[in-house]
Amino acid sequence: MTITPAHVQARLDSLAKPSGSLGRLEALAVELAMAQGTCTPLTRPRRLVLFAADHGVVAQGVTPWPQTVTTAMVATILSGRASSTALAAAHRVDVRVVDAGVAQPPPGPYPCHYRASPIAPGTADLATCRAMDEAQFDAAWALGSDEAEAAVSAGFRLLIAGEMGIGNTTASACLTHALTGVDAETATGTGAGAAPAMRAHKRDIVDQAVARLGGARDKAALAAIAGFEIVAMAGFYASGAAAGMVLLLDGYVSTAAALIAEALAPGTARSMIAGHRSAEPGHGAALAQLGLTPILDWQMRLGEGTGALTALPLLDSAAALLCDVATLAEVVGQ
Repeated sequence: MTITPAHVQARLDSLAKPSGSLGRLEALAVELAMAQGTCTPLTRPRRLVLFAADHGVVAQGVTPWPQTVTTAMVATILSGRASSTALAAAHRVDVRVVDAGVAQPPPGPYPCHYRASPIAPGTADLATCRAMDEAQFDAAWALGSDEAEAAVSAGFRLLIAGEMGIGNTTASACLTHALTGVDAETATGTGAGAAPAMRAHKRDIVDQAVARLGGARDKAALAAIAGFEIVAMAGFYASGAAAGMVLLLDGYVSTAAALIAEALAPGTARSMIAGHRSAEPGHGAALAQLGLTPILDWQMRLGEGTGALTALPLLDSAAALLCDVATLAEVVGQ
């Protein structure tokens, strides 16, 4: 039987509690049940796949951080001492790191949860040319799709995509500007700490890059302004949704990937739950485009899957509500 929100609400209303007494948690329970297609959803086991890649647009001075920080942070993640891996360990989340296009991969030997499958050593500079060609787009999409299929085969029920890539908020701003229609000023935030003058420069690059698309929003157009890790996340989302997985979204970059997935694989958004709304100004427009209400609004902007991981215990609570609470009829013996 195909469930509807009414079915889930009827289950919630039958529980041993006053109707609606758990407020937003009940609404989240409905979202979770609909994403998984059952009134008894599962949030365990769960996996975070963190995709990493470099961006040629860094050469334009859109970030205060050098490109080498991508490599340094991937190494930190692999060591288990990053914010993302600390939160993942706290919430019993399996972690995989996938190199989709890091210019200087961290030195080996690599842990077993690291996959080196770079499409190229970073994208081209989207400010001056196409970030990638369609063949590279397809390869990145397939990389993410393969990771989702592997997670499904391993028995995971909830998937999170994280990312690491200095410069990727510029690509995300381009994608948000292009796919939601919000202007470049709103789509462009400070990223990892850009000062006002740097942000203005970044905004102009975003505006010009999207203008060069001439209104096109097909795969070829999106390839011109995306990043390898962003496209890989889009493929991850599309395949995960097709397999019935719950997709817990992180922040601005992962939601830009979600926009691509929904544009090229319509219906993917039905499997998504937004972990949080980030401090990036364009994130609200991206979530609205996908029809998603964020669980948290805590002004987070780190990425790496950290916002989704922080929201995860609330999703666990929603699942427990639907699966483990007695009904009123059971309590009163009817």
